Amino acid sequence: MGLQGKKTKEMYQRAMKVIPHGVNSNFRYWGENDTLVIERGQGAYIWDIDGKQSIDYRLAFGPIILGHAYPAVTAKVQEAIEGGTLFAWTTPLEIEVAEKICKMCKVDKVRLTNSGTEATMHALRIARAHTGREKFIKFEGQYHGMLDYFMFSNASVPISSIGSRTNPINVPMTSGIPKAIVEYVINLPYNDVDRLEAEVRAHWGEIAAIIVEPIMGNVGSIMPEKGFLEAIRALCDKYGIVMIMDEVKTGFRIAKGGAQEYFGVKSDLVTYAKSLGNGFPIAAIAGKEEVMMTIQPGQMAHGGTYSGNVVGTAAASAVLDILANEPVHSTINKHGKLLMSRMGEILSEAGIAHAFMGVPAMFGFVLGIDQPPTDLRSYHKGNLEQYEHLAMKLIELGIQPDADAREPWFLCYSLSEQDVAQTLEKFEQSIEVLKS
Repeated sequence: MGLQGKKTKEMYQRAMKVIPHGVNSNFRYWGENDTLVIERGQGAYIWDIDGKQSIDYRLAFGPIILGHAYPAVTAKVQEAIEGGTLFAWTTPLEIEVAEKICKMCKVDKVRLTNSGTEATMHALRIARAHTGREKFIKFEGQYHGMLDYFMFSNASVPISSIGSRTNPINVPMTSGIPKAIVEYVINLPYNDVDRLEAEVRAHWGEIAAIIVEPIMGNVGSIMPEKGFLEAIRALCDKYGIVMIMDEVKTGFRIAKGGAQEYFGVKSDLVTYAKSLGNGFPIAAIAGKEEVMMTIQPGQMAHGGTYSGNVVGTAAASAVLDILANEPVHSTINKHGKLLMSRMGEILSEAGIAHAFMGVPAMFGFVLGIDQPPTDLRSYHKGNLEQYEHLAMKLIELGIQPDADAREPWFLCYSLSEQDVAQTLEKFEQSIEVLKS
């Protein structure tokens, strides 16, 4: 049967005729009977083409920090685009947004771009130009966008293929990546300070950057252990390596100043996207003056036709004002804490082993184990198939997390106490799927 109603199935068949697999991102493909066609969203809700309403905890993989079609953001964009959208010159909105990011995130300089992938791509280039080195370190299971350099040993590759902790294997996530690129990528287990220190000591003269998701946004929101981010910072300082904190998911979501504020660790470069625009396409590279000023016209390239366009900057300006002046994070945290606490109680009452990860604004949980995993390898000790059964039942009942346990539950400001109560009611009902 699947998730598709009659109209959704018909519309999806139309999509299949003109779009490969009917989607414009492979992550949206759930199979021919379960891939949805969404007609609209408002606040914490979405409606598919058949009119079925769901409470949305996917939130487009995280960007919708305020709520779908948030009126203040929509109004700002509508007003701004009346005067044009693109000029290939600096606009007042670009300046406003950069000033607000600098103030809120305590960074020195900002360059705007359009997507998380673009932001991390440019950050890596800046780090290479700044250091004169070419290799970089990333961590197994972490996702930094669709750039060839980053698409090794992500959460999507078979866990059996990545080798041992002491000698990890770089496994490409996709066909189409030139074989030689792997020579520039060093993948290490997350939260393993000893392994990281050994690698840096051995090869620091070749390493331009260490890029890290402070919370593993594609592995259920695994948290950094105490001292891990601090160890990265110390190694970068000691060996002249650029620390890049990839805050495409955590930026503006887990705190006003993102993960740098939340964990109290400052990186050299930081990348933002998702929550910055509440669903409008905008991203940013920011960081310390010395490193950001490596960008030099005619010497070190950064560009993009649509970078700083009026649509994205207007949305970001409105979002940043709301985050600064309204209780967005406290509201989300209150609801997220309640969900995590009560869902844990329901699972315990049913005798189902589980472990929660992350923070209230973007949390995950894994079934079948009772200790939070610390990296990709320990995460796979959980029962991911069991989680999918639970999630698919929730989606049938109008509560929509992602069916993949690796993707966190995201919360938005528009989520109400009634929505939380309904979610918990349906969650308790769905547990029967696991019992059977």
